[in-house]
Amino acid sequence: SASRPTRCMGRVIAVIPSRFASTRLPGKALLPMLGGEPMIVHVVRAALAASTVQRVLVATDHEGIAAAAEKAGAEAVMTDSALPSGTDRVAAALRLRPDVAA
Repeated sequence: SASRPTRCMGRVIAVIPSRFASTRLPGKALLPMLGGEPMIVHVVRAALAASTVQRVLVATDHEGIAAAAEKAGAEAVMTDSALPSGTDRVAAALRLRPDVAA
């Protein structure tokens, strides 16, 4: 039997973890890509373009990333730079924004 797409019945909030001190390429989120815009701008726009996503949050430890994300239409949540993983950064952002996790 063919699978059918499922309908999203609740609100969908995308949370994008983005830290400045990337292990392989520090500052990667702010590097210019196509059109000279930072990578985080392209990622935010792609998330906002998803038909099921109502809000996009960027969990970051860097003011420059936060500013670029907000300019692209996301909500920035500042998180601790010592967080060891993207999963930890997303969890911290949700703790800091109880209005989102509710």
